[in-house]
Amino acid sequence: MSNNMKPSGIEWIGDIPSDWKVTKIKYLSTLKGRIGWQGLTSDEYNDEGAYLITGTDFDNGSIQWDTCVHVSMKRWAEAKDIQVKNGDLLITKDGTVGKVAIIKGLNGYASLNSGVLLISTFAGFDRKFLYWVLLSDVFLTWFSNKNAGNSTIIHLYQNDFAEFKYAIPVITEQRAIAAFLDTQCSKIDNIIIELEQQIGILRQYKTSLITETVTKGLNKNVPMKNSGIDWVEKIPAHWEVTRLRFLCKLKTGTTPPENEGITTEKTDCCWYTPGDFQDLVTLEQSEKYIDRKTINKNSITIFPVNSILLIAIGATLGKIGYINKESYSNQQITAIIPKHVDNKYLLYYLVSQTKYIKENALYTTLPIINNSYLSNIQICIPAVYEQRTIAAFLDTKCKEISDIIEAKQQSIETMKAYKKSLIYEYVTGKKRVKGYS
Repeated sequence: MSNNMKPSGIEWIGDIPSDWKVTKIKYLSTLKGRIGWQGLTSDEYNDEGAYLITGTDFDNGSIQWDTCVHVSMKRWAEAKDIQVKNGDLLITKDGTVGKVAIIKGLNGYASLNSGVLLISTFAGFDRKFLYWVLLSDVFLTWFSNKNAGNSTIIHLYQNDFAEFKYAIPVITEQRAIAAFLDTQCSKIDNIIIELEQQIGILRQYKTSLITETVTKGLNKNVPMKNSGIDWVEKIPAHWEVTRLRFLCKLKTGTTPPENEGITTEKTDCCWYTPGDFQDLVTLEQSEKYIDRKTINKNSITIFPVNSILLIAIGATLGKIGYINKESYSNQQITAIIPKHVDNKYLLYYLVSQTKYIKENALYTTLPIINNSYLSNIQICIPAVYEQRTIAAFLDTKCKEISDIIEAKQQSIETMKAYKKSLIYEYVTGKKRVKGYS
């Protein structure tokens, strides 16, 4: 095989080996999808019959059969072009566009919904090589350019996809590249899984450390007593149990009429929404801000420094943040403003009890923690000096754990970037499998 390179004619592919060629996907495969819904509606979904694969069933290159709905065998038989089998290559064309999977582990019959496309390669073209091409920046850049400036819902249109171009070697090298990437990317994925598991363990340890410290204290030799709280059990005998309302003031945020004064420009005051709450407890910045003119006009009392913000409505109910500057929020968030308790101690206590706060929330259309419920939450509390000692200890220990987690997350991002680069380099011939260069 030649080491010489030639221009591919495609900007994001660049040079390719001189013995490779550039072709369109329509010349090496057929593309089949469900034509409309052929009258199929969600009312016909059931627990028996043929699997109906949707975009939500894709998971890391395969299909999760336990999440698939089913349709009748009559419905399956009506659409012969999309009666899929093990080894078939699929791509999503609606929703999260560009998810790719090769079917395996199918025990029975299966069809596709209208958001999934079946790619059947012709003889002489390796399906797994095409799978890796579709996972690479060759496809992702093409698709991004095709949809540049499109403000509507993005689709992978079948007619557009038929014109997708990529570089391809002879069939033996296609297979060699696919086998190489299977092996190497599996190794990378296993490293990422191990790092994610380590992060999970560290997060569990951090939570248990916080819970143990804010309910048992730092001195494990002191006498203990029953707390009277089911999920806390025993606490140091010299601690007290009280209600949140005796320690804090509660204030729920608001949204000004017609979003007046809400902007993405960095004005004087952060205006938090649930989307601003991340893994870090301290809330540094908000996506949106509220200007001082609106604050004054609507007589808004902003949240003071050291307030604890709790998401009290919606899917992320129970998430907690801590502000170190004056801020405000929308109506989904309640500020817990410490009065007779150390702010950091209270923060850690509430973090430790998030699970129980959520479990006891009201559930109507949306889960809700109202201020009446919140104000009656029981708090285990030592003297102020001990609160501060506990908070300082947890500040130090939690930072140590968070730093390790952050380092592992960076390692994950590095491995993902390496995997992405590896796939691109081999499917464009920048690097070649041994024996082909």
